Amino acid sequence: MTASRQEGKMVRIGLVGGGSFCSEFIEDVYSYRDQYTNGARIVAVADPDAQSPGILLARKLGLTTVEDYHDLYDPAHEINLLICMQADDAVFEDIYATKPDHIRLLAHYVFRLLWNTVRLHEKALEERSEELATIVDGIQDFILVITPERKIVEVNKSFLEQMGYTREEVIGRTCHEVFQNVPTPCESGDIVCPLNEVIRNKRPSQQVLTRVNHDGGQRYFEVTIFPIWEKDGKILRFIEVSRDITERKNQEEEITRRLEAMVEERTRQLEESHAKVLHQDKMASLGKLSASVVHEINNPVAGILNLIMLQKRIIGEQSLGEDQIEQFKRYIDLMETETRRIGRIVSNLLAFSRQSKVKPEAVNLNQVIEKSLFLNANLMKIKGIKTETDLDDDLPNITGSEDQLQQIFMNLISNAAEAMESSGGELRIESRMHKKNKEIVVRVTDTGVGISKEHLSRLFEPFFTTKKKGKGVGLGLSVVYGIIKEHGGSIRVESEVGKGATFIVTFPVDGSGPDVTD
Repeated sequence: MTASRQEGKMVRIGLVGGGSFCSEFIEDVYSYRDQYTNGARIVAVADPDAQSPGILLARKLGLTTVEDYHDLYDPAHEINLLICMQADDAVFEDIYATKPDHIRLLAHYVFRLLWNTVRLHEKALEERSEELATIVDGIQDFILVITPERKIVEVNKSFLEQMGYTREEVIGRTCHEVFQNVPTPCESGDIVCPLNEVIRNKRPSQQVLTRVNHDGGQRYFEVTIFPIWEKDGKILRFIEVSRDITERKNQEEEITRRLEAMVEERTRQLEESHAKVLHQDKMASLGKLSASVVHEINNPVAGILNLIMLQKRIIGEQSLGEDQIEQFKRYIDLMETETRRIGRIVSNLLAFSRQSKVKPEAVNLNQVIEKSLFLNANLMKIKGIKTETDLDDDLPNITGSEDQLQQIFMNLISNAAEAMESSGGELRIESRMHKKNKEIVVRVTDTGVGISKEHLSRLFEPFFTTKKKGKGVGLGLSVVYGIIKEHGGSIRVESEVGKGATFIVTFPVDGSGPDVTD
């Protein structure tokens, strides 16, 4: 019976035969019943002699007694194991033929041998039952009996045959001499002693161990050690049950090696595929960037070239008068505008590629905001946009690059102006210090056309733009996002189509800004 079944159901035992052996057995069991913890209990004794020693002792202990062992089949007794306490083959054969299927039967010869082994009766060890030896030798697993002194006192035939030993080479020798071919006990190093595990944990131990056979070859074994306890709590014997799992272990190791090789090969293939995909992505991005840049720069360059050629033609055809000079001034203004447009495109590309070096310093965000508004004041006036500020006077400084921080607000203000260029509007910028979160929050709000939901999630992607063709390459907000992240901050957008948009920017004030050097 397994340990789990022992714990879940009591083994109720009926003894058939009330002779002296029965009396001795009952007396021995009840002498240490407080330590008897394997889930078995003697509940009844059967013998036609009402004065037999076993019947008399059973009555004294309050056990059920019957004259006919067939009465023990009664379900009321709940007996599930019968033990023949007398050497009567006829009785054994009758019980075997008539007992219910749920009741197991243990022959007298087997039980006497097992009991005498457990109780350390030397006479039982000397008079081993041939029947028990046949059963044990017929088991393919290795079975050994080992003393607390590590001496092997019994071994089955399977062990001798498969390990290449004779009984004389094993019986009386220590387990470490036989299993490991070492003169001292397995107490340290790489060799694990399962007996020590049993002693330390006071329960059976199961391990996979390496051992050597008769020829010195290393083998793998699945070893289970069961302790047999004496009355005083000391270990009487160790019963070892083991099996050779070398072939299984070798197969598992071979499978593991193959799997590792397959994983390595697959990993290599994935890395190569990943590298190809990255290369393709880089080339695709480079192509997209090149096309966008060429388009955006080509337009103003073409305009400037046309204006230069026009001026050269005018100069070549006629002398310059007041009208021509004024016309030239307008042409120069247009050329300046287009040249600045090229400069902005190049600046955004440079910032996006993160090639520019910055110098960290203490920066007052209010001053950066006011400077950005001042630089855009003429643009706001032309487009009919009103500006309003609500800046926290007690705003602490943050660590960062003033030029890059100004680029953030220049972009946000410029975008807001473009969103309101058709009908004017109002731009509001406010700053606040959140002492609890140790961060500065800046809100830039416009009353422009707003941003649709499907565009909000892509707003900070490189090359994504909602502007009309020719208005930009979609790098402005991507640059803004990168600068804010470098300063340890964050940015998010709240917007509805037709109701304007609010960009909310946060910066830490605990010194977690960018780590930049000259």
